[in-house]
Amino acid sequence: MRSRELIVYRNFEAGRAGTLHRMEKLVRECEKTASEKPDSAGGAREDGAETFYECIHELIGQAGVYGFHGNLWHCYLTHLLVTHENGYSRGCEMRGEIQGTINDAVLHDMRIFKEFFDYDFSFLCGRLGVEEFSFAQQYRNGTGEAEVYNARICQCICGLAEKLGRAATAEEMKDILTEFYRNYGVGKLGLHKCFRIGRDENARVCMEPIPRIAHVKLDDLVGYELQKKKLTDNTEAFLAGRAANNCLLFGDAGTGKSSSIKAIANAYYDRGLRVIEVYKHQFQDLNEIISQIKGRNYKFIIFMDDLSFEDFEIEYKYLKAVIEGGLEKKPENVLIYATSNRRHLIRENYGDKEEIRQDMHTGDTVQEKLSLAHRFGVTIYFGSPDKKQFQGIVKALALRHGIDMPEEELLARANQWELSHGGMTGRMAQQFIDYLRGCGPELHGERRCGAAKPE
Repeated sequence: MRSRELIVYRNFEAGRAGTLHRMEKLVRECEKTASEKPDSAGGAREDGAETFYECIHELIGQAGVYGFHGNLWHCYLTHLLVTHENGYSRGCEMRGEIQGTINDAVLHDMRIFKEFFDYDFSFLCGRLGVEEFSFAQQYRNGTGEAEVYNARICQCICGLAEKLGRAATAEEMKDILTEFYRNYGVGKLGLHKCFRIGRDENARVCMEPIPRIAHVKLDDLVGYELQKKKLTDNTEAFLAGRAANNCLLFGDAGTGKSSSIKAIANAYYDRGLRVIEVYKHQFQDLNEIISQIKGRNYKFIIFMDDLSFEDFEIEYKYLKAVIEGGLEKKPENVLIYATSNRRHLIRENYGDKEEIRQDMHTGDTVQEKLSLAHRFGVTIYFGSPDKKQFQGIVKALALRHGIDMPEEELLARANQWELSHGGMTGRMAQQFIDYLRGCGPELHGERRCGAAKPE
């Protein structure tokens, strides 16, 4: 083991390569004393065994955090490779193999990593009298969810670990890893769909991955076909490198605006789309976030949910400058999608248009409040469905979830539900169906859902 000779894949994030370095040091020390009898240095042997157990502990701990299974040593090494952002991995993300001398440097590193993958721990285990390393070589993870990655990402990394472990040569390892970068990308941007703005340990602005988001599909949103087409057409143009606009989805509450954005994130992840959720109080950090993503080979949607401003809120001025109006051009790989119940985003009063008010230039006041909404080139209206449409949504959701109930009874109870729960919207329809699902397998009539009626 010789990690000190790595060229491209070195300087891992703080603490990430600690297990590798400890294991490597332990191997070197054992190889130096290979000619000595195992019992001739009892203290050193005990210290070495303690370090080895610590490494096993860390590997199993990482399995719980990331959801790894199988050969945890291989999964750990693979994780180092897929999260290391360097000139080669960034160049390959979403595009495939790049040209240049850097390929020779990466191949040099792959030869070292192949030694890591192929290392036979039987000598080390025998030297230290440790048999428990088998726990980490054939590890079966529990059913609990990982803290960092969802099941899909875990399978990707564990599957890649198996391929790298079976690779016959360093050249084959390099090809396998390059293909992974092309399909998924590198680092947190490659492995995750969605992010939020946070702060790192040094209080610097950073993107924090959102490990699990709702697996919503556009087909799950019943109706709104024109709205969905308008949204997907704009997103398709963006991903294809054609001209595309910032989008504002506005309209009544509970009509599927936010769900549509989640569905877009799920649908286009494999084409390099990433979504960054931003809240109003974080608008001042937008320039820093954009500077971090503008040179990457992904397409980014900055998502602002339930966007609206009161008279006294001035955060929208940061947003106006970011969208359009600053000296620096907005990167071509960034768009802004927002949802709101308000068409014009900023609260307006009749007083804004009354010339008797103290403001001498009332027209300027109105234009100032409309200027933010005008920066969204595509506006999509999501209105509440009428009764017929609402009933159609209820029937479609009931069929999707396998609810067996006479249509007349289903619609009567749905109407009763919406009257007492806020009106006819897709959200109310979904909540009604969730109520029925929670009643158990027998859904026909009030007596089988208990005496209580929907409240």
